[in-house]
Amino acid sequence: MSILLDERTKVIVQGFTGQTGTFHSTEMIEYGTNIVGGVTPGKGGTRHLDRPVFNTLKDAVAATGANASIVFIPPPFAADGIMEAADAGIKFCVAITDGIPSQDMIRVKRYMRRYRAEEKMILTGPNCAGSISPGKCMMGIMPGHIYIPGPIGIIGRSGTLGYEAASQLKGLGIGVSSSIGIGGDPINGSSFKDHLMLFEEDPETRVVIMIGEIGGPQEAEAARWAKDNMTKPLIGYIAGLTAPKGRRMGHAGAIISAYGESAAEKVEVLRECGVTVAPNPSTFGPIVKEIMARIS
Repeated sequence: MSILLDERTKVIVQGFTGQTGTFHSTEMIEYGTNIVGGVTPGKGGTRHLDRPVFNTLKDAVAATGANASIVFIPPPFAADGIMEAADAGIKFCVAITDGIPSQDMIRVKRYMRRYRAEEKMILTGPNCAGSISPGKCMMGIMPGHIYIPGPIGIIGRSGTLGYEAASQLKGLGIGVSSSIGIGGDPINGSSFKDHLMLFEEDPETRVVIMIGEIGGPQEAEAARWAKDNMTKPLIGYIAGLTAPKGRRMGHAGAIISAYGESAAEKVEVLRECGVTVAPNPSTFGPIVKEIMARIS
């Protein structure tokens, strides 16, 4: 099985007709993603990539029955697009856009509190590579050919490290149930814990890889939750062991500002919680293979 997206997912592309939206929509359609239309204000009633274009997301959902959206809207306007998705009844939104101001994302988080838990949209990103359920649906900018279907769940702040894990697994003949990119910004839509809960409930996911990095408390919070609630093996990796305190490294969220946010401190917490820690990215595949042999 998979989490969040599968072959039944109906996807709307926000920022559909722009250069970036067009390029990645073409890739997703070729992969087999069921893109049912797109939104570009002012271009409603036209067609693009042989799909209908709408002025608003509410119009798109009403006409197509879409339940997911992917955001390629430029940073100054992306937060409004995410809130529009929540209002339109979208269940899963992937915000690819990099560079959304933190203040805008605070506004998004506050806005989404108005919805009851059962009605609340699940948001991943911003500044993420997207999510994929191999062979079923790809909502993102990842190279789809490196993913094969299987029993391993992946959650990561870093897109490229998620690619590395998937590529190593494919080389060993081991597939992925779903790979979820939560994004590298300090304020993002959902956390490691949110998706660990979904993988724990998925009967066909047998092992989960959590790829974190310096900055913020998310990895430690997820590990503590997993210690008390998860029955499936959890592998963790924290990027940034050599990062100096106070200096931003790559992602906007990758900055150590408090105790417990450095890579070494996070690794210590993960180990205390019983998480198998990968010492470097080249060990993703061998560790998964060893664990799978043990639990088979």
